[in-house]
Amino acid sequence: MADNSILCCSCYTIPTLFLLLSSLFGYSHSINEQLGSHNSFTVSSFRYPESEVKPYDLRYIRVDLPPWFSSLSIAVESDVDLDAKSISKVPKSTLPMICFRDGSPPLPDVLNISLVELGPVSNSSFEALHGPENVQCYPMQKNIMVKLTNEQISPGVWYLGLFNGIGPTRTQSKMIIRSPAYSFSANVSVEGCTTSTMWGQYCNQTIDSLSCSPSDSFNPIENVSNADFQTTENVVSCKNVETSCLGEGEVKVYSLEVQEVAEQLIIMIVNVSSSTTLSSNAFNASGTNLTYFVRHGAMPSIALHDYSGDLNKASLVIRFPKIGRWFIAISPSLSNGFRRNQNISIQICYSFKWQVLQCPLGKAGFNCTSERYVLETVLRRDSSPFESYYLPVSGKVSPDSANFPLEPLLSNASYGGEPDNSWTYFLLNIPRGAAGGNIHVRLTSDTKINYEIYARVDGFASLDNWDYYYANKSRSSDGSAFFLLYNSSEGKVDFYILYVQEGTWTFGLRNLNSTNNASNDQTIMSVSVERCARKCSSHGECKVALDASGLTSYSFCSCDRTHGGFDCSVEIVSHQGHIKQSIALIASNAAALFPAYWALRKKAFAEWVLFTSSGISSGLYHACDVGTWCALSFGVLQFMDFWLSFMAVVSTFVYLTTINEAYKRTIQTVVAILTALMAITKATRSSNIILVMSIGACGLLIGWLIEFSTHLRSFSFPTEICLNMPAWWHTIRRWFNNLLKTLLRRFRWGFLLVGFTALAMAAISWKLESTESYWIWHSMWHITIYTSSFFFLCSKVETIHSENQTLPDGNYALTRQDSFPRGE
Repeated sequence: MADNSILCCSCYTIPTLFLLLSSLFGYSHSINEQLGSHNSFTVSSFRYPESEVKPYDLRYIRVDLPPWFSSLSIAVESDVDLDAKSISKVPKSTLPMICFRDGSPPLPDVLNISLVELGPVSNSSFEALHGPENVQCYPMQKNIMVKLTNEQISPGVWYLGLFNGIGPTRTQSKMIIRSPAYSFSANVSVEGCTTSTMWGQYCNQTIDSLSCSPSDSFNPIENVSNADFQTTENVVSCKNVETSCLGEGEVKVYSLEVQEVAEQLIIMIVNVSSSTTLSSNAFNASGTNLTYFVRHGAMPSIALHDYSGDLNKASLVIRFPKIGRWFIAISPSLSNGFRRNQNISIQICYSFKWQVLQCPLGKAGFNCTSERYVLETVLRRDSSPFESYYLPVSGKVSPDSANFPLEPLLSNASYGGEPDNSWTYFLLNIPRGAAGGNIHVRLTSDTKINYEIYARVDGFASLDNWDYYYANKSRSSDGSAFFLLYNSSEGKVDFYILYVQEGTWTFGLRNLNSTNNASNDQTIMSVSVERCARKCSSHGECKVALDASGLTSYSFCSCDRTHGGFDCSVEIVSHQGHIKQSIALIASNAAALFPAYWALRKKAFAEWVLFTSSGISSGLYHACDVGTWCALSFGVLQFMDFWLSFMAVVSTFVYLTTINEAYKRTIQTVVAILTALMAITKATRSSNIILVMSIGACGLLIGWLIEFSTHLRSFSFPTEICLNMPAWWHTIRRWFNNLLKTLLRRFRWGFLLVGFTALAMAAISWKLESTESYWIWHSMWHITIYTSSFFFLCSKVETIHSENQTLPDGNYALTRQDSFPRGE
């Protein structure tokens, strides 16, 4: 939730300031590059080598931006070639995407479709991309080049995510994946300013750093003017000793560091004076406007700022400021009376004073009456990296359990005297590299939950300042992409904050019934960091991986066949649908009985064993694949299914030849080696179908050549025939006619035609297979491929009953062992 801005400027101040900022930052590109080359240096440069993003896979790249960085350059090249028309036709589940997020890795599976921009990546898209909730995603492009400056984005950790499809089905375990993969390479370079007092893309803008040393401090009692802050402890109050003087329209930028979580940041202007060139006496500066724009983490502007107003009229009070660097841009403007005389040169002089108000140890809130507890990290044994739970550092609760009671820790006083405005704060630290984890918060009560929870990173949470919150079942951050609410009721609150940002997180508990703290009701709270939300809902396996830099560990769920989503809580296939798919995929392998029966009838025992084993192994593989039962490991079953299927197809071709067993064993041994290599390396690729058919055709051709060479009588052409070309051509033509007649006799062409028809249907079924319709078309593929094998086996004529007969053309007839015409 953004902080509310305070607009206190007069109507003429904004146009003047806009012209001023334009003149200040409007230098030419070439001059800025020359200036920047002397004031900046390369902080880091990282090249991500060419890598493949498989279907439904992802890659993360982490980029660390130091406080003194000047610009971030990202160049990504890929083989994705999508235009605007084709992008709109590709479903999100298979669309290559690139996403950016500030603070933690982007999550593709929880993003709203409105966050996906169907257009090119541009620098202007990042001007408002701040905070853990803000994510921007674009379709992957062939070339992406982005240069972001410290005027657009804030320092810290940024993540670049590359995805090959998003949505609930991304994490679903799939029986087949036919979507294409894409490869990419990336160059990431971070430039920094040589000195901390320089800023801007080319480090050519001067920044005055407001620091507080012991000599700058003064008595805090006379400076704490806020009535809500009733203590003088831990008040860092400083002032800028040097007086700054600015002409009308000039801009001066200051930076201020907030080191720890604090209750208030107060910025004031004192000793305002002005003078002109026409008189040595300073005139009354009461009509002078000192317009300010304040922004956390990046340079403020008219369009982008957190606070704005006139410091000459009222001090700026920021309640619960965030940790980090704050930027303050000051520009004076004069009333219309002074603006009439263009010959007057006026200087406005002032001094800065600021206060950072912090409560004593163990206290928090506007009036320091709320209790504050630091949560100590307790690592879990035998768990994934960074998995831990948190317990308050206090003698009020027992450290023996991961849960702790709330009532002994609650604040007794309420803010502003309101009975329903009592706050208790818990602080915990998310260490470096743990941004891929999830914060899990649970509250359980004997009767009813009387608390609201507000969470914020790097700052105290309140009703006006929060990143995530839970008030009740109807009021919470449940619409947020990174806030997941589970099983909440009147007596239970259970939610996750996904992929949390590194840093200090504060949880503010607002007690809605502080007057009944003395009752016997007990509320138990637990705070933990877990790798996978809800342990993948018992429908998947939690896996851990590292980003490209190896600095961030992130977790993800690999779901089963029927579930998907980030936490495997989305049911993609119903129970009835799962049963139907299992029966179809397993029972369709019964079609292997047809070719196995025919091979057994013809006493082709090798083919009988092969077809029988192929059908059984395919049934076992698909029983494991759909999650019904796994007789062996999945990898072994997959290899056996594809290998025996490949062998069955090729053996059908070899069976159509009539050669002795020695040659058959040789061919089948070579085929076994080739198909085993295909089955062990990318067995599911579509090109394997073409390879198997090619190998089978080669086996058939080799068998025919062996058969032909065995029965072919040597040709002896007399000299007169060799010299008589018409007779020679007549002999060749007669030989081919005999070959054709032999082939016509060799097969039962009706069976052969049906076999080719079934084979074409099998090819169509394979082509129509998709993630959603796999079970239908793959079942059809089982039936048609085994049916085609059966008809091919039936089409072979084993013997021709015309022994030792002479054909009318004078050639020898085919005997039981002959297959091709013999030469003369």
